[in-house]
Amino acid sequence: MPCPALPEGFDFTDPDVYQNRVPLPEFAQLRQTAPVWWNAQPHGIAGFGDDGYWAVTRHEDVKEVSTKPDIFSANLNTSIIRFNESMTRDQIDVQKLIMLNMDPPEHTRVRQIVQRGFTPRSIRALEDALRHRAARIVAEARQKGTGDFVTDVACELPLQAIAELIGIPQDDRSRIFDWSNKMIAYDDPELAITEEVGTNAAMELISYAMNLAAARKECPAKDIVSQLVAAEDEGNLGSDEFGFFVLLLAVAGNETTRNAITHGMHAFLTHPEQWELYKRERPDTAAEEIVRWATPVVSFQRTATQDTELGGARIKKGQRVGIFYSSANNDPEVFDHPEAFDITRDPNPHLGFGGGGPHFCLGKSLAVLEINLIFHAIADAMPDISLVGAPRRLRSAWLNGVKELQVQYR
Repeated sequence: MPCPALPEGFDFTDPDVYQNRVPLPEFAQLRQTAPVWWNAQPHGIAGFGDDGYWAVTRHEDVKEVSTKPDIFSANLNTSIIRFNESMTRDQIDVQKLIMLNMDPPEHTRVRQIVQRGFTPRSIRALEDALRHRAARIVAEARQKGTGDFVTDVACELPLQAIAELIGIPQDDRSRIFDWSNKMIAYDDPELAITEEVGTNAAMELISYAMNLAAARKECPAKDIVSQLVAAEDEGNLGSDEFGFFVLLLAVAGNETTRNAITHGMHAFLTHPEQWELYKRERPDTAAEEIVRWATPVVSFQRTATQDTELGGARIKKGQRVGIFYSSANNDPEVFDHPEAFDITRDPNPHLGFGGGGPHFCLGKSLAVLEINLIFHAIADAMPDISLVGAPRRLRSAWLNGVKELQVQYR
């Protein structure tokens, strides 16, 4: 098998790369030449004290890693593929308390509890309230004439949905937004967020959630918090577990959906025929294609628990394995013309919500609902929305994020 013709030292977790683009041409090279490829790194640059990781780029291989937690662990080194060199092992290990970084059976226990809040009935109960909120968000944006789509529109509904779901007062949503931004922005120097600031933001959010849990134990309400923490000895969450669950929601349920909406709007405005089609027909398939196109989480990682083989590569016990959803979602073996933004694509077996297995996105139904509601509202109230400037991308090692998208609302 030929070697990929990549620039010397190319790293698929280099935040400088993602500040400019998702490296789709380089992913295509790997899929064709070395679908499971050793990506060497300077020792310890990612915070793990090692010399690199295996980059997994084909759809079928990403699914295989995702569905074998006994061989590929989320817990050993967490799911985050790159921290900073200054990250200590203690700081990494603390993150194992987050469900995203657990393996079965502990992951199974926690997920069985928290999924009570994400039943089809729970999501349907939110729909009317979120529809009204989406309409109000869009109406308020339109009054501005022009503005930043990220802060005016994309971030608002996910934040309000989380607040609605778990009973966080709507007045506190800006604090959740600020904390979540600080937690994921340590790679972006423009935001001047250090590891220490990000850690402090995480602690503040966890403390806020723990206080909320304690209050609901004292005085239960008709919200998911009360359901999750009311009877700890009956298999519910402790206050600290609830705190880490809210931390996960703030990133997994806020940042990802916000970026999907932003990328979706940019895709519509740069593919005007798709926007016209959407306004006219409102296909049910649109939200899934928006998520495939955006793939807000470029990659997560797993760590091999034993020597194994994947895609022709021999992976040693203890080595890290990067599963690149952005590559899998552009695999031509699975998708016809993956380079095309096609809101009628069906079937659409994308991995934007994960590759299956225990970590498949718990909030998929809620995310799809939010995407549908916000784009219905935009198409109804400002069908002639237009771009004013190019998106300004987040500098991040693993998120496909947009910081700013200037548009004209009309």
